Amino acid sequence: MIDEVDAFLDEIGFDPETSVLTRRQAQVLALRRQGVSQAEIASELGTSRANVSSIEGSARDNLEKARETVAFAEALRAPVQVRIPEGTDLYEVPQEIYDACDEAGVKVGHSAPELMKMISDAAGGAVTGRQVVADVVIGVTSDGIVRVRRPESDAESD
Repeated sequence: MIDEVDAFLDEIGFDPETSVLTRRQAQVLALRRQGVSQAEIASELGTSRANVSSIEGSARDNLEKARETVAFAEALRAPVQVRIPEGTDLYEVPQEIYDACDEAGVKVGHSAPELMKMISDAAGGAVTGRQVVADVVIGVTSDGIVRVRRPESDAESD
């Protein structure tokens, strides 16, 4: 089982030197994705189910941190940054984004309703109904990709 998963990891180009995951974490995630139970993995690795659970949890945490790092890097590179303050009506936000993008020469390929849904979904507790209840920052990349971020001090209060 481990030999097969190692071959798979090699085939898809997994490199623990350049990854946020250790080889063991990658093995456990790959096996779990194949439907193998933690107990079966533990038996195969000669360890406890609790240890496999810990490895899997750490791997998922590392992946989430990597996603957040990529989102942050994209936000830094985005030529358009629009800060939407608490108290703003969500229906006003698309026009603010369109205006900022026009000024920067960036095309947004989303309608106003699509933008409102994207923002509402991505902002989590920062948007309630039509109301922005905590500051959010909307970044738009030069490719028109829209990213929603919350300033750290606001995000921690959820």
